[in-house]
Parts: sequence; structure tokens; C-alpha cells
Amino acid sequence: MALRRMRAPLIAIVAIYAVSIAGLTLIQGVDAEGRPTPPLGFFDAFYFVSYTATTIGFGEIPTAFSYGQRMWVVVCIYLSVVGWTYSIVTVLNLLREEAFQYARAMQTFARRVRRMADPFFLVAGFGETGRLVCHALDHLGIPFVVIDESADRIDDTKLQDFQRDVPAFTADASNPEVLLLAGLRHPCCRGVIAITDEDATNLAVAMSVRLLNDLIPVMCRVQNKDIAANMASFGTDHIINPFEKFAEYLSLAVRSPGSYQLLEWLTGVPGSELRPEAVPPHGHWVIAGFGRLGSEVAGCLAQHDMDLTVIAPDAGQVTAHRCVAGTGTEAGTLREAGIEHAVGIVAASDNDVNNLSIAVTAKEVNPGLFVVIRRNRESNRALFEAFGANLEMVPSEIVAHECLAVLTTPLLSRFLAIVKQQDDAWADAVVERLQRCAGTRVPATWTVELNARSAPAIEWHLRRRDLVLARLLRNPGNREEWLDCHPLLLVRLGGEILLPEPTTRIDARDRILFAGTPQAASLQALVLSNRNAAEYIVTGRDATGAWVWEWLRARWQKTRTQRG
Repeated sequence: MALRRMRAPLIAIVAIYAVSIAGLTLIQGVDAEGRPTPPLGFFDAFYFVSYTATTIGFGEIPTAFSYGQRMWVVVCIYLSVVGWTYSIVTVLNLLREEAFQYARAMQTFARRVRRMADPFFLVAGFGETGRLVCHALDHLGIPFVVIDESADRIDDTKLQDFQRDVPAFTADASNPEVLLLAGLRHPCCRGVIAITDEDATNLAVAMSVRLLNDLIPVMCRVQNKDIAANMASFGTDHIINPFEKFAEYLSLAVRSPGSYQLLEWLTGVPGSELRPEAVPPHGHWVIAGFGRLGSEVAGCLAQHDMDLTVIAPDAGQVTAHRCVAGTGTEAGTLREAGIEHAVGIVAASDNDVNNLSIAVTAKEVNPGLFVVIRRNRESNRALFEAFGANLEMVPSEIVAHECLAVLTTPLLSRFLAIVKQQDDAWADAVVERLQRCAGTRVPATWTVELNARSAPAIEWHLRRRDLVLARLLRNPGNREEWLDCHPLLLVRLGGEILLPEPTTRIDARDRILFAGTPQAASLQALVLSNRNAAEYIVTGRDATGAWVWEWLRARWQKTRTQRG
């Protein structure tokens, strides 16, 4: 586009130069005695026009000009001024055009994505959910690329306190060409996270990933059940409906509060604190709002034989439960719904102010209520924290937690599925054990794969099958000390071991999920990659590290292995 727009100015400049040079090669000159002389040669004319038209003006001329030549030079000077002015104005207008700026930003974005050398995630959507996911990825040191249709949101990526400069581009993520530009087929692309506000866009992203690069996982946010079914029909890896997910969590909290606390803690945003255990009581519940969240929560509580009263503007839409017409922000409506003798209330509308109003009014009538409240906007966090509900439902946080759990630590989602089946005492014991080593902040979780690429330092011991899990839990600085981490799950071909003991023998191709401090993860990575550290942990011998002796010892170990 730029070359097409510059075609006319360039032609004008070339034409002016050509006419000027041609004129000087045709007009006669004059010598010192006033006798006519031949016109300038082509090179002399070109040389004169070049330094004159570019305003350099050396003042050097081959011979004194005749009046005819001087008149022609005056014409050439004005023509060149007009030509250069036309060209410069055209360039300035071109630079100011949105289309040119967009094309330039696209080329810059594509170039930055092509140059990415570390594994990264492609994030489609930088709303509240996208911002949470990106901050968590940045905290974990994982690069990512952002696409969003809103220019304001893309500009917001530059204001965020990210550790690295983030490639971001304003574009419609439902366009496959945009996804390709953002690295969908890049060899370092680890996965796609489609968390825009539009279900249709997320569906289009999932379809593009499935058709253009089905080797990488895709995770999609969805609120419409029909679109979720559509996504599932062509094999979308992970589909997250925050309302269904919260209803599932609430059901878990009713059945096993400790399991819910453990699940919420392990999937929390890095740096957040362990929340107190919430125990939803059995009895009469009031649900204010019967939209997507209200209907899901009503179904969940009904499964636990709770007595329900729903408050909805249109009482006719609720047929399975007792219903009172209204919004729930008035004390009269709440009393009509039986708030005085209720044990809990769910403020489930899509308006944060109304939800706070419902909760505050209900607490004034019945201070002992268990309050579940929905928060829709991150900017209202301070208000909701000041109120202090027993359970807070934040759609963006639920989606972000699920994305991080699945994409950054694949074994974690498998462990969490097991957690949901455990009883309260088991979960409380796990929380207490993790608290002793990692404190009350969200612990780091990581997966160790025992193979030649990920654990080269202990490969020889794995082949000999003489290694137990405890060796991976010792400090390489002092093998008498334990690392601040615990194994949560060991997965091998023969099955899986939940909370494996330190005496468990580990084999090649085992995968182990750990939780603990980031420092423990770093020290364990050292044991897996450094032969000296591994040798010290396994035998207690502090290896010299000299390459000759290490080479001889490696040869000796290889020979012993080959002999059986």
C-alpha cells in the first residue's frame, strides 16, 4: 500500500529531474568573452541538478552560465521545490493514516512472534480473565502473545507490570489469518487460550486450532450450553463454563469443605493466601437471581436436598422451586422468601451493586446467614472484600484458575479430579502437610518427567531401578535436609499412586506432580540435571566435577549397565 501511494510523488520527482537535466544539456552556455559555448554534458547537468534540487548547493559549476541557462535553473529550482513538497506531504499523510499504522503494527507484531524462541501461549482476549491469566503466566516466567479486538485493551498491555515486553495486536481472534499471524503454527506455541467475552469468537478460535494445528491444546471459555456442546463435538480439549464450574465447586464445598479448600488453594493465582474453610450449612436457602448462575446453583443445592426459594423478576420462569417475584434488594421481598429462618443466601444477579445490596440487606435481617455472592467486575474487589462474604463467585477467576491448572501443570487437573472424590479428613491432612512446607500462600506445582531429556543426571540410576522417591526430596546442598515440597501424584504405565511415600521406587518414564516452594522446585531441577548434585544426593559422595574423572565414571557406569 505504501509503495502504491508513493508512486505518483516518485514519478513527479523523477520527471522533474529528467526535464531539468535535459534542459541543461540543450541550452547553450557562454565563455568569459561572451562567445557561445556548447551546452553542459549529461554528467555535468546531472551533477548540478543533484546538488541544487536537494538544496545542498555547493555553488560549484563547470562554467559560467548564460542567461538562458540561468533562467532554466530558476525554473528547475521552483519545480524541484514543488516536487519535494508534494512528496513530503504525501509521506506525512501516509504515516498518519490508520490503515498504514495498522499494517505497520501488524508487520511488527508478526516479526516479534516469528522471533520468539521460548515456548509460549497464545491468549485470545485481554479482558478481566485474560489479564489474570497473563499475569499468572508472567509470574511463572512463561511467555505469551495477546490478541484482542479492543484497541484500548491492547494498549492496556503496555501499562501492565509484566516482566517482559508482550507481543500484542488489535484484531478479531475469530479470523484464522490473525491466529496464524499470532503464532498458531509456530513451533514454540504450547497452546491457545480462548477467553474473549464472546462465545462465538471462542468457538471460532477452537475450530481454527483444531483444523490448523491440532497438535496443541486449546482451552475455551463458554457460557452458552449449545455452543459448549458444539465445541465438544469437534474435540475441544478443555471447555470451561464458569457457572457450571462454580456450581460444581459449591456442591463440593457442601459435601467436603476441606476438598474444596484444597482445590481452590492449588488452583489459586500465585501469591494469593489460603482462604478459611467455608462450610455451607444445610437448611433453607434463598437464591436472588435466576439467570445462568442462579439456575446452576439451584440445581446443585437441590441435589443436596436443600429447601430453596428463588427470587426472580419473572416468577413464571421458575417452575421447579418456590419463587417470589422481585430482585431481592428490598427487605420485604427477602422476608417473603423466608430470609429470617434461612441458613444461606446466594446473590446471583449480573449486577455487582444489586448483589451487594441483596447481601447487606439480608445480613441485616438475618446476621447468621451464609452468604454466597457473585462479583462480575474486578474493579469492585475492594467493596466485596469489605463486605466479607463466605463464598465469592468471580467468573473471570474461575476461568483463569482452570486455565492455569490445565495448561501449566497438566497432572494437576488429574490430581484435582481425584481430590473431588476424597473425604474431608483426607483433604484437611493434605492442606496441613502443604502448609508446613509452603506456608499459607498458593504453593508452586510442577511436574517431573523421569526420562533422559528431563532428568539426565539420574538416568543411569533409573535404568538400574535403584532409586526411591526420597532422593528427589533431598536438598543438594545438604542431603540430610528435606526440600520444602511434597509429591502429590505419581503416574506410570501401571497406574497412579496418590500421595506416594518417600520409600516409593521410581522408574524411567514416571511422571510425578509436586507442590511446594519455588526454591524447592529449583533445587530439585538441579538434582535432575547436574550429575554432581545427583551423585551427592544418591551416594553422599561429593563429586570433584573434573570432566576427565566424570567421563571415566560415566564410561564405567555404562559398562556396568551393559553387563547387566
